[in-house]
Amino acid sequence: MTQDMHPRLGDPGTGVIITGGASGIGFASARALAAVGRPVAIWDINGEAAHEAAQRLKAEFDVPVAATAIDLRDPAALGPALDAARKALPSLGALAYCAGVGRSAGVREVGLEEWDSMIAVHARGLMFLVQAMIPDFVANPGSAVVAISSINAHLGAANVPAYSAAKGAVSSLVRSLADDLARDGVRINAIAPGFIDTPMIQRVKQADISGKIAGRILLGRLGRSEEIGRVVRFLLSGEASYVTAAEILVDGGNVTSQRG
Repeated sequence: MTQDMHPRLGDPGTGVIITGGASGIGFASARALAAVGRPVAIWDINGEAAHEAAQRLKAEFDVPVAATAIDLRDPAALGPALDAARKALPSLGALAYCAGVGRSAGVREVGLEEWDSMIAVHARGLMFLVQAMIPDFVANPGSAVVAISSINAHLGAANVPAYSAAKGAVSSLVRSLADDLARDGVRINAIAPGFIDTPMIQRVKQADISGKIAGRILLGRLGRSEEIGRVVRFLLSGEASYVTAAEILVDGGNVTSQRG
């Protein structure tokens, strides 16, 4: 039994793929990981933004970086993107699945295309990317995965049924994946953010003239993307070596609040 209490946020030093890594929670996670020396591969549907994000991290932290344009709704795109990441980085031992879309269409308006797209981006992409990376994880002790879920996986919101269903699928899928991956010593956890000040919620934020959203959060404000990025970094590190199949609520005290 080890008594070593030195910080382990940068261990293992294996490379990390970050989906949705060009902005918001994805970029904040990539930056948090690069800050402790971990190589990162930025995947994003916006290829130009992915390359710009990678260059920013390279300049700031001088770690190995890579960037790939990828639409996670296309299963055929996973293989080539993984091959590119394997060539660009020294190793692959972690995945931060941050890609997401948050369009709003209510129960009476949501269409088949939007429903399928939500499930494909959030849940199907996670399933088949983890499946494809199992050889990488097994080859690198200490490998781990973090998937971004949402408080909407647990709350009822009539205006985002497809998003809520997709995030609920993420939370459930993480537990199933954890059961399998644990056999090889690989951990996987989910983070359920609350209202985080990212490009995805700008429309909601602008419409909230009265400040009702922040008013019902115990900490009295929206979260910052770097506050999620630090939790991602923790869960992918040796600091969280006995944490798997968990879902970490990072919402400033929103779900538990009884404020009006």
